[in-house]
Amino acid sequence: MSNSVYDVVVVGAGPSGMMAAGHAAMRGKRVLLVDKNKVAGKKLSITGGGRCNILNAEPDTKKLLEHYGDAAKFLHSPFSQHSMQDSWDFFESRGLKLVVEARQRAFPASQRAEDVTAFMKRFVNEQHVEMRLGTRMTGFITKAGQLVGIATNKGDVLAQSIVMATGGQARSETGSTGEGFEYLKALGHSVHAPNPDIVPLTVSEQWVKDLSGTTLSFMKITFCPEDKAKRFAKTGKILFTHFGLSGPLILNSAREVKRLLKSGPVAAEIDMFPDTDIPTVRNRVLEVFNANKNKQLKNIIKDIAPAGMSEAVLAHVAPDLHDEKVHSVPKEARQALADLLKAMPLTVTGTLGYEKAVISDGGVDLSEVNTKTMASKLYPNLFLTGDVLHINRPSGGYSLQLCWTTGFVAGTNA
Repeated sequence: MSNSVYDVVVVGAGPSGMMAAGHAAMRGKRVLLVDKNKVAGKKLSITGGGRCNILNAEPDTKKLLEHYGDAAKFLHSPFSQHSMQDSWDFFESRGLKLVVEARQRAFPASQRAEDVTAFMKRFVNEQHVEMRLGTRMTGFITKAGQLVGIATNKGDVLAQSIVMATGGQARSETGSTGEGFEYLKALGHSVHAPNPDIVPLTVSEQWVKDLSGTTLSFMKITFCPEDKAKRFAKTGKILFTHFGLSGPLILNSAREVKRLLKSGPVAAEIDMFPDTDIPTVRNRVLEVFNANKNKQLKNIIKDIAPAGMSEAVLAHVAPDLHDEKVHSVPKEARQALADLLKAMPLTVTGTLGYEKAVISDGGVDLSEVNTKTMASKLYPNLFLTGDVLHINRPSGGYSLQLCWTTGFVAGTNA
């Protein structure tokens, strides 16, 4: 690799890296984009289940930043330079049309993550960014206490500025293996250990696994640890899988559940009718019973339970009642059935870890970053973006928005 000095070298051809590289090149800088994968945007192409939740379309920046927890106070400056609306305009003005779905989640109108990746590749190519794919960074190069470049498996790269966009440690098969954290620690940065925060949950019950592929669109799950003070509930969409639970509701509960799991498995309950109180559910069950008195219980469960849940609900009812005529089912069993619809029990045993995590936290402490420029406070020509930063956030477009914003700010300052 040539030892000529680049104005900017960007390490990591993910969303924030491509955003930074393209905007640096727009300023007339000579930019090199390096990535260890053989293709750019490998993780971006599979995000959002292949649909790419490209941003969250909350127009109020203050409300948007509330979803970033303790990091919100650090992010006002970068978001004042590149807001959600700026990201929206960036994509749409260049031909990528977006649509907004539930909870303000924005997607490409094509519903294809590959189209977002292709858009970003086209953006960096149009700005004449040089790319070196299949090239792995192996460390920083310093001289007389100054940062002067990076070492790679294909030779040294010298640069006036370096943008680290190497990502976190979620979905390691896409290259997010966290080695960038080690290089930053070697420079003296404080790096929080990564944790898979937005990640599916594993459960012990077979009935959950038997429902693999079933989605409940509007359910409430309550996590019930032995310490009742730590009990909490969330409402939304649940996806049953062969290992347990996933879907937006579960992913956004995982961080809190992980804390509870430190004390062992966590009991939970699914409320299939969260907007209906228990007396009303009992009356509904009674109405179905009265209308089907001479049918077997197993044949009317589908009229009581939500779509896809009939077999699971029936499995919780005493086996000797399955073939009973409805008029012979005791009152106590009928009430127990209604109670089950409001509190279906299960046991959370763990999470799937980094391999299946959507997002992991961890990274450089924001106190060591000048968020007006995204420059390191230790090395002013080192810029940090996206998942390299220690920022907690839920699913719903907040992670990619962080990439677009911090990538833009780094690219316009490097």
